Amino acid sequence: MLPEVEFIYPSHKDVGNGMRVVALEQKAWERGESFPPDMADQLALLRTNHVFSAKADEVLILPPRVAGEAGLMLAGLGEDPDAAQWREAGARIGAQIKQKKIEKIEVDTALMPETGAGTEVEWFLEGCILELYTFDKYKSKPEQAPARVAITLYAATEAQSAKLKQVLQGRMKILQGTALARDLVNEPSNVKTPEFLARTAWEQSQNSGIKTTILGQNALEQAGLHALLAVAQGSSAEPRLIVMEYQGGAADEAPVALVGKAVTFDSGGISLKPGEGMEQMKMDMAGGAAVMATLVSAAYLQLPLNIVGVIPAVENMPSGTAQRPGDIVRSAAGKSIEVINTDAEGRLILADALHWVGSKNPRAVIDIATLTGACIIALGHHTAAVLGSDAELVQALIHAGEECGEHLWELPLRKEYAKQLDSSVADLKNVGGRPAGTITAAAFLQHFAPECPWAHVDIAGTAWNEKASLGQPAGGTGFGVRVLLEYLQRLA
Repeated sequence: MLPEVEFIYPSHKDVGNGMRVVALEQKAWERGESFPPDMADQLALLRTNHVFSAKADEVLILPPRVAGEAGLMLAGLGEDPDAAQWREAGARIGAQIKQKKIEKIEVDTALMPETGAGTEVEWFLEGCILELYTFDKYKSKPEQAPARVAITLYAATEAQSAKLKQVLQGRMKILQGTALARDLVNEPSNVKTPEFLARTAWEQSQNSGIKTTILGQNALEQAGLHALLAVAQGSSAEPRLIVMEYQGGAADEAPVALVGKAVTFDSGGISLKPGEGMEQMKMDMAGGAAVMATLVSAAYLQLPLNIVGVIPAVENMPSGTAQRPGDIVRSAAGKSIEVINTDAEGRLILADALHWVGSKNPRAVIDIATLTGACIIALGHHTAAVLGSDAELVQALIHAGEECGEHLWELPLRKEYAKQLDSSVADLKNVGGRPAGTITAAAFLQHFAPECPWAHVDIAGTAWNEKASLGQPAGGTGFGVRVLLEYLQRLA
């Protein structure tokens, strides 16, 4: 969760007893430029004595010189900082806020000029707030600190202050969505069942104007979602199909459809995963968490679009009732699937969800999933894969990712890869072997995607952090929420 963040926009500068924050570029620091006038002497002394050099990894904290005066936090930006460096500098400040339990900071935004791509202050505060996230609800002595942070923002003019207020109000709704997705991913699987996700979606919908429909076991059987049901049959936890509908556009406007994989725990089924690291498989619902959080944030942002989110939620367990390698299941689309590996279960539930969402006649479909280990081998933990049937949609997602800092890389989806899925006993197999595993998984999904622009985003490597990094805690990262909302905002 995030601490309660309050933005304060004073009509005049009134430095109190908090911590004053200044971010400084290395070249400007070396030349003695861009110093706040009332701090020029103090900063010049630091520069002369080489106490601080404004490198990208530097933070300097100075206590108040006299009682009642603000302390000082300096963050280095390095040379020619881009959006990522501004976010990282903000994250370093956020780390100090947590560590020292600072409850009030003051930022003079006049020192952060506006650029064509966005504002430095927005990037800086985004990094700071993302770093403030903690998940300690199950600790006897929670480490979260502080519970509330007040951020006073000084602007040069009232018009700039009003613009900044509008921008940051929207940014906070996006960051709260990211925090919601992180919370859901971090929940343990003994709590986070498919029913828990369904109940959470229902609760999140109550104050946001979203219509949420939950399909349970009987409804799924009647709808013919047998591929989804086959994955769930080894678990005592019943599956759910969560449907969230937000209507911000005209009644007759076709919606954008978002589909998110939600395997609340993935043991691999009969094709059992190795024991080492299996505890992390509570994160195999990160795509579903991203879709849920995106719908909630889109509603609070009042985007002028119609959006439908579909989250197939199951648990994949080995038992006497679990599906077996070699089983053949018939999907909701009528296609038969030979199950070669029960650990390739995500594509089975997405197949039925993608076919089901076609009944909503969407203008575009984006699915997001922790789908393949091959994606981690190809792209590591810093970039997600994107593939699709529509070049314009794929490029729009890539561009959105560059803007918000959640990077995507396109992999080819040529028809030759689909041949790896040929089966001698069914319409297709659920795996195509080790070569090009991420691509063949997307090729499988393409069989079930509606006849409209479609893109698949594989977040297997980006949804989870084993070790904390700047702005990204250990555990769930919330990856996908910001890139989807950036895309939807641009579309709107």
